[in-house]
Amino acid sequence: MERLRQDDPSHIGPYVVLARLDADSTERTVPERRYLGRTADGRRTVLVCVPRVGADPSRWAIEAEGARRLSVPRFLGIAEVGGTAGFPWYAAPYTPALPLPAVLAAYGGPLPEATVRRLGAALAEALVAVHAQGVTHAGLSPAAVLVTAGGPLLTCVGAVRAAAPDGVRRSGLPGLDPGCLAVEQASGGRPEPLGDVFALGAVLAYASTGHTVPEQSELPPGLRRLIGSCLSSDPSARPRSAQELLRELVSPAAGRDLGGEAYPPAGTALDHAAVPLPGRVVAALAAQSAALLAAELPAAQQPFASPQKVH
Repeated sequence: MERLRQDDPSHIGPYVVLARLDADSTERTVPERRYLGRTADGRRTVLVCVPRVGADPSRWAIEAEGARRLSVPRFLGIAEVGGTAGFPWYAAPYTPALPLPAVLAAYGGPLPEATVRRLGAALAEALVAVHAQGVTHAGLSPAAVLVTAGGPLLTCVGAVRAAAPDGVRRSGLPGLDPGCLAVEQASGGRPEPLGDVFALGAVLAYASTGHTVPEQSELPPGLRRLIGSCLSSDPSARPRSAQELLRELVSPAAGRDLGGEAYPPAGTALDHAAVPLPGRVVAALAAQSAALLAAELPAAQQPFASPQKVH
């Protein structure tokens, strides 16, 4: 939770903007502007998002509406999409959540291998479910992962498609983490499930090292081969599917030596009852919740965008 800047909106649709979700240091690789907001009567608190400055609002709105229609475990549940053609927004019910970069900042560095495996298993499980519906996430990155007390949530669905249409080179575009773009997507290819596998490998690399493009020697030995295969520039050298990646993350052999910590049985993803978040991360989530509860609504100002629905 970050202080608002002068260029931030005071209102988005019916919501009073209270704070930014993302730190300035991560803004370059966040594909949308994300805020914590509240209705004027104080009854509802939400995560409310709008396109980056300079982004194509129509493409962004199409992806937001597509994400709203999804019903996939561990995907952020979007409650409403609204605004105008020039200023679209979407909102989701608030739950204390930290973007993955903020989790590493709160923890003080890369996460333990056991935590990375469980995080990866939960995210792979989400990809399995969405791929089964014929949909690619096409926007997975550290910023797209929100960590909550109940497990991770995926956001920023379709960020790659929203940044540029197929056939247009996407490498170097604002809001896209270059380390999470498979070569075929960076060059303008249509997002495919194996691109999501590449991006998940980059997320696991980030959680393990603090970088999406680490040196092999930086990766934990137990994850080095798996992450390396996910990050192959050759799609055929990656795990063949998110399901295969999930199996490797949760297989007993993969987790046989995690510093004495027992790994959950095959098929089990992130379980915070069995594997609590590090204490410093729990404290950061609690601090965010407390600060938001204490935040006072500012005096009424001119709304940033009309609450008119676009669907």
